[in-house]
Amino acid sequence: MFLGQQYIQPVVTRFMRKYPNVQVVLHLDDRRTDIIADHYDVAIRMGKLDDSNLIARKIANSNFAVIASNSFIDTHGKPTTPEALINLPAIIYNNGTVCLDTFKMSTEPNGGELRSFKMQGNYKVSDVRTLIAAVRDGLGYAVIDLFNLEKPIDELGLVPLLTDHTLSTLDKGIYALYPHRKQTLLVSEFINELKLAIGEPAIWESYIPDYHLMYK
Repeated sequence: MFLGQQYIQPVVTRFMRKYPNVQVVLHLDDRRTDIIADHYDVAIRMGKLDDSNLIARKIANSNFAVIASNSFIDTHGKPTTPEALINLPAIIYNNGTVCLDTFKMSTEPNGGELRSFKMQGNYKVSDVRTLIAAVRDGLGYAVIDLFNLEKPIDELGLVPLLTDHTLSTLDKGIYALYPHRKQTLLVSEFINELKLAIGEPAIWESYIPDYHLMYK
């Protein structure tokens, strides 16, 4: 839902001011819906594309980071390996359908073999803003997609961890999906406006200084 609140809603506002007679129903839900059965013109999805009859257009790349607060580091120390990281408490996203409690990272700095690591944590949340707030409070670290940041991490009192290790995107991305190859002009324009608002590279990549040099 955060992507819709933070990035899609402002685009809807501009779109409806330009086309005041167009009716828009914005359904925000982290759970997947049946686009065709529910008669949606377009859906924005984050993740790995599944084989389907839907047409996909990429909006932005997925960019992951491991984040923690300074107070968390003061309490637990700064981990230097993924093995050390997963022994610390994590804040885990879980919406009842999807539980994001694993990440794939190199075992050594500067690349090398990638392994899946399972996080351990007593706190699972279904809302991104709550997850970020819990990380800011020092309850645990989190692995996030950068689009979940609403502003630079230094303004949030957060720091990235294990930036010298490769962190896999798991072939994920942000996509606009629609059921017909011949999309309407309004749908096409809305997707273009959303891509323009997010930018290329996406605006959230600037929220961690020198991110383009990290997690390679």
